[in-house]
Amino acid sequence: MKVVKRRRKEAKTDYAKRIKLLKSNSPRLVFRKTNKYLIAQYVISKEAKDEIKLGGNSKELLKFGWPNEFKGSLKSISAAYLFGSLMSKKIKDNKLEKPIIDFGMIKMIHKTKTYAFLKGLKDNGLDISCDDKVCPDENRLKGEHMKNKIPFEEIKLKIEK
Repeated sequence: MKVVKRRRKEAKTDYAKRIKLLKSNSPRLVFRKTNKYLIAQYVISKEAKDEIKLGGNSKELLKFGWPNEFKGSLKSISAAYLFGSLMSKKIKDNKLEKPIIDFGMIKMIHKTKTYAFLKGLKDNGLDISCDDKVCPDENRLKGEHMKNKIPFEEIKLKIEK
């Protein structure tokens, strides 16, 4: 009988996928969701040892004008898009090479935050291949569906500066 590894049993690590990513010898952009925030880290792996070159979370959007009263929405589709734009800018500013995106055990469902994050990376100049059919609509990216409106365009301009 095969013993299932603890992290696989807890749905935290897909070891087959991790080995493929490590064998590629490319840097990874690891994206994770928590109960409060979205997290991304630019990781370089050498001999299965991960070194984090840069990282961030969606809480950084507060510095760019995200309203304090909407802290609970820092993991919304709009926040994911803007956070993707911010991470793309950080990667370009640090002159790091193009990463492979690592979503880990997150289920890839069309038009969700994961694809909003990808679209944010792509729209801000990172060379990521992603079909626009799977990304959320512009209205959802701008937060027009939300009860409380956010200053989307102002935040986007501040990130791009």
